[in-house]
Amino acid sequence: MTARAAVRETTWQGEPALALHAGGTDAVFLPALGMTGVSLRRGGHEFLATPGGPAALRGGHTTGLPLLAPWANRLGQRRFRVGRVEVDLRRRRVPVDGNGLPIHGLLVGAGGWRVADQGARGDMATVRAVADVDTDAFPFPHRIEVTHRLTAEGLTVATTVVPTGRRRVPVAFGWHPYLRVGGPRRAWTLHLPARTHLALDARGLPTGASARERAETAPIASRTFDDLYALGRSRRLALAGPDGSSVAVVGDATYPYGQVWVPPGKPFAALEPMTVPTNALVAGVTPLVAPGDAFTARFRVEISA
Repeated sequence: MTARAAVRETTWQGEPALALHAGGTDAVFLPALGMTGVSLRRGGHEFLATPGGPAALRGGHTTGLPLLAPWANRLGQRRFRVGRVEVDLRRRRVPVDGNGLPIHGLLVGAGGWRVADQGARGDMATVRAVADVDTDAFPFPHRIEVTHRLTAEGLTVATTVVPTGRRRVPVAFGWHPYLRVGGPRRAWTLHLPARTHLALDARGLPTGASARERAETAPIASRTFDDLYALGRSRRLALAGPDGSSVAVVGDATYPYGQVWVPPGKPFAALEPMTVPTNALVAGVTPLVAPGDAFTARFRVEISA
């Protein structure tokens, strides 16, 4: 008989953790390190990769299932305006990529998360955590609420932005799931829906060029990706292993973009739901949430083993 859903306190590689269980599926999160997901298991198979472990998170590097906020991916400038508000990162310590561009926001591995609610009901385990963003590096005070709901089929993640000051808050967050399935990576099959491929320059910034591409399902083989897509009606990105295991990231309409990152020689692939395209803050194309309102985006991680 399958154990009922549950949430319990535990540790993961020496770090305080919350473990969720529901219908034979298990997940683990680290509240003190960005509320990062570090395990998603079913049938003895681990679907999250965690290169670098807790040390990577403490160093501001992504691993597992991290939130990229208040912006996702990279920014093309360190100084820019959102409406009438200036953002100046020139003297701020922020994560940067190989070209020195700010990348992945301010919350990767960050403390300050508060577990606001946790519990289990029927076949679902839930944890909700909250963090406040109020910094000169992003002068748009707001609260971020993340709710993880685990069932036998996988994990649903809801992310909510709530302004806490008088300014409208630009929405530019995303998630960076490091995923894996069974068998060697070259034998994994990658499924991409019909989409528009948004061309990136050598720095990983959109050029403005684009091309429509049909849905495809094909082995990864020796291919690599660091590609940005505008998604259509289907927003399902998926991996399947030769052993029958599979994982899919499925965003709702609030995630109209996806980044696919398959670096050479690594035993994982990142299928990243994005609320906006790369560099949207600098380009001035982000949605804005007014005080008294809220913005919520949801995606699912569906697993089968």
